[in-house]
Amino acid sequence: MANQRKPSQLSPERLAELTLTLSRGSEKLGLSLSEQQINQLIAYMLILRRWNHVYNLTAVDQPEKMVVYHLLDSLSIVPHLQGESIIDVGTGGGVPGIPLSIVYPEKQFTLLDSVNKKTRFLLVAVAELGLKNVTVVNARVENCVDQCFDTVVTRAFSSIELMLQLTGHLTRVSGLFMAMKGKPLGDDEHKLPDGFVWLDEQVLQVPGLDAKRHLYRIKKQEIRID
Repeated sequence: MANQRKPSQLSPERLAELTLTLSRGSEKLGLSLSEQQINQLIAYMLILRRWNHVYNLTAVDQPEKMVVYHLLDSLSIVPHLQGESIIDVGTGGGVPGIPLSIVYPEKQFTLLDSVNKKTRFLLVAVAELGLKNVTVVNARVENCVDQCFDTVVTRAFSSIELMLQLTGHLTRVSGLFMAMKGKPLGDDEHKLPDGFVWLDEQVLQVPGLDAKRHLYRIKKQEIRID
């Protein structure tokens, strides 16, 4: 049939439902997003879903879950984000970097990943969304040494200690590290390498998600040699 919809496409009614879920969820997070920002976020989700069929970028492919697990989960850290230059390390399909860049068009975001197919997708997504405040870098984190950022963001990184060991050079003294975790840290996971101190821990409730998220914020400090 000429008007048959492709499997990756969604009906206008379903898109309207997803848009409403995102809008209501962002309000529950205390965010006041413009219609343009809401539409950009939905557009990003659709691009990610379309390319996921080719590049296998995410295991979460159902649109309703993508709104919660990718968009609202990313937006949940907005009140705690600081700095004007932010790098999303191991960004994968652009989460949380792209949603954050849509909410903060005045800030500069760098999306870092070492996997070629992921950064190829990110370049397409950034171009299609018209994001002027996003730079995509295909490199290993230890080889990314040309710039210092105000804030380093990671999502589901293996451990806090390893994250700091690999990303510690990416920010100056007093820079911020934000680690998004699905589960709280164990008692043995709170030890930090020299030069880093705990700032705070935030327990986040993502609308539509029947589980709590955890955000750990760490500050880089000058190492004193007595």
